[in-house]
Amino acid sequence: MITIRRATADDVSTVRALMRELAEHQNQGAEVRVSAGRLEELLNRPDIGYLIAERGGRAIGYVSWVKRVSLWTGQDYLALDDLYVCSGERGAGVGERLMRAVSEAAEGRVVRWEVAEANVAAQRFYQRIGATVVSKKICRWQVAPFPGRPARAGEAEGR
Repeated sequence: MITIRRATADDVSTVRALMRELAEHQNQGAEVRVSAGRLEELLNRPDIGYLIAERGGRAIGYVSWVKRVSLWTGQDYLALDDLYVCSGERGAGVGERLMRAVSEAAEGRVVRWEVAEANVAAQRFYQRIGATVVSKKICRWQVAPFPGRPARAGEAEGR
């Protein structure tokens, strides 16, 4: 039997393990750098949701999101961060159960997320549950000082 429950601060090690598993699956294992203390803080924030799927008390997947607002519409929405099902559990309805739980948490709000263009299986899954896949390029900018920009007060001294 599969159960879905909200993660708590007591689940930090489980949450980190699941996130690392997803990151490794995506060849991005080194990107999971959040400390246990910071993750505990995040799990306690009211604008962050994290659900764990379990079978027999063992974590087999998760879904996470952040509540956001669209300045165009003025409406709140859920920005899905991750949906992950452990490899041995895929195809058994776990992802669908997690997404159904997200739809309940959304309370009528729109749910938005990104999916890699190469992840065709995920796109088929999302379409099967009724989502519309929209083509859009995602930009990522790790901000650093612009060349030639004068340092702000305190930067030169290493503060």
